[in-house]
Amino acid sequence: MRVGYCRVSTTDQSIDLQKSALMKAGCDVIFEDHGVSGTRLNRPGYQQAISALNAGDTLVVWRLDRLARSLLDLVDMITSLHARGIAFQSLCEHIDISSAYGEFVLHVLGAVAHFERALIVERTRAGMEAAKARGVKIGRKPAIDGETLREARFLIESGMSVENSAAQIGVGRSTLYRYLSDLEKSAA
Repeated sequence: MRVGYCRVSTTDQSIDLQKSALMKAGCDVIFEDHGVSGTRLNRPGYQQAISALNAGDTLVVWRLDRLARSLLDLVDMITSLHARGIAFQSLCEHIDISSAYGEFVLHVLGAVAHFERALIVERTRAGMEAAKARGVKIGRKPAIDGETLREARFLIESGMSVENSAAQIGVGRSTLYRYLSDLEKSAA
């Protein structure tokens, strides 16, 4: 079975060109998403198309960007289909992973996606190191500052339970216990 999938990002765009091309390509059924971004992975029409596919079937799209907006997502989607024994075809780019050439293109896309992931990680690390060098604190803001911790200790020493003290200063009991433990360790 040949399953078509088409998508437009806004409701005022027409899906007719894509549907016509998919029908001409021999799709038995076509699923659509109207007004849905390609960056979203939980698209109703896409989910229906994926659910309708079985081993030996082919998912057909008009263009690659109708399936995914990110190369990483695209490669993950196509690899997932391939693992289930489902072929993939993009009409405009002439990609058909059921052929040797199509499988080669999939591997090239996978290599490019891997390279893109590595570059993102590298840039992120470099940016964090540069920020640290400028004195910027990296990571989550502390849940309790020094003044608030002193207040919590005062409340506890005055007879209030740790649980009630934590509620009073607006943090969870385990968070307060962790900060009190860290304070004891640094004092020792």
